[in-house]
Amino acid sequence: MKNQLRRNMLVAMLAVSAAAFAQKGVEDGSRYGHGEDSIKCLTNISLYTEYVKTGNYADAYKGWKEVFTDAPLAQVGTYTNGTKILHWLIANSKDGAEQLAYSEELQSVYEQRLKYLDQLNKIVKNPTSEAEVVGLQAHDYISYNPKVDVDKAYQLLRKAVDLGKSETAYYVLGDLMKISGQKFKKDNDGHREDLLQDYLDCSNYINTVIAGIEDEKMLEAARNTKDNIDAYFVNSGAANCESLQKIYGDKVEENKDNIEFLNKVVSVMSMLKCTSADAYFAAAEYAHAISPSSETAKSLGLLYARKRNDYEKALEYFDQAISLEDDSFKKADLYYTAAVIMNQLKKYSNAKSYLQKSIQLNPNEGNVYIVLAQLYASNYKWSNEDVLNKCTYYVVIDKLQTAKRVDPSVADEANRLIRAYSEYTPAVEDLFMLGMKKGDQVEIKGIINETTTIR
Repeated sequence: MKNQLRRNMLVAMLAVSAAAFAQKGVEDGSRYGHGEDSIKCLTNISLYTEYVKTGNYADAYKGWKEVFTDAPLAQVGTYTNGTKILHWLIANSKDGAEQLAYSEELQSVYEQRLKYLDQLNKIVKNPTSEAEVVGLQAHDYISYNPKVDVDKAYQLLRKAVDLGKSETAYYVLGDLMKISGQKFKKDNDGHREDLLQDYLDCSNYINTVIAGIEDEKMLEAARNTKDNIDAYFVNSGAANCESLQKIYGDKVEENKDNIEFLNKVVSVMSMLKCTSADAYFAAAEYAHAISPSSETAKSLGLLYARKRNDYEKALEYFDQAISLEDDSFKKADLYYTAAVIMNQLKKYSNAKSYLQKSIQLNPNEGNVYIVLAQLYASNYKWSNEDVLNKCTYYVVIDKLQTAKRVDPSVADEANRLIRAYSEYTPAVEDLFMLGMKKGDQVEIKGIINETTTIR
């Protein structure tokens, strides 16, 4: 009896002692608290983590909330499990006010984690950066809050990217461009400069992020995000040629050896029809220098001819394209296009030579004969005798007849020109005065140097 009494007294004394020394971790800075509070904290951790493991988030909430409130330094799992619990509660609630309350509580999880981040990092093997936590906070804010404040979302995302830079999670980069585009629609010109900077940062950082991903599913998601970053910018309405020139103007020179960046500039500016911009030309030329091909040379040739009226530079690129092209029909087309430019520059001999080379490679392209006919018409004077000069138009008509014979698709144009040039052929009486008649052969000299038949 006495022993039992002693035991009861001991238990009572211990209980009184535990109660006397009870203190929560949030109060004394310890991980679990002391006395009864530490026992309660550890019990709650054990119970709610089992609920989380089995997906019973509803029952996990109460025990988790007590640990979160009373022992903020207990473990990092308080925060990672807390987000899982609150994600589930938000997704499974049908009450808007309740969803909003849970989403605000979710934000408080991140804010408290940031508050104690340095201390929490000391109790784990793999510390978490502030950038990562802020990025997760921002992502969850726009994903789980039924009333997103665009300004708040933007501030969180911009902070995450400023902290993380090229180590920012790919989805956070996508989130920033999405929200920045929404903010631009709200603030318009007040946010234009920021939007351009957001795009420049995100489009640069995403490449480094992708390079460091090994998981195939994550890699695919990151690549899709990269495309979305471009799409958000284009669809924002802020993407015009002036803004693109401002974004890329100085960057092209800095990245003149970065083929991926250069191709991106060419792609984006082409998509927005900004091919007259200096940045586009510079990027295209640097890209061609790194990885020259007939196609890139041809593109540059057309750009200089059509956008800058620099025909001499255009011809340089067409000559490169011709030398790099193996396909006979494509090379024939290159000779033809270059000849058209030469014709405009009145380089008739060279133009004729290129047209003839085009015909050798592809004798069934009617437009080549039409241009050759027009070239001959421009050089009809080769003699001091006016009647002989007019005989040049027989050769012109010969080429036009050939054009519609080998290529019926140009027949209408060829017939129109035949009617027009036929009016310039010499009269019968004028030919008679030179001892010439229908059916006779006449040699047309000068640049043309061909023989034709009088008719």
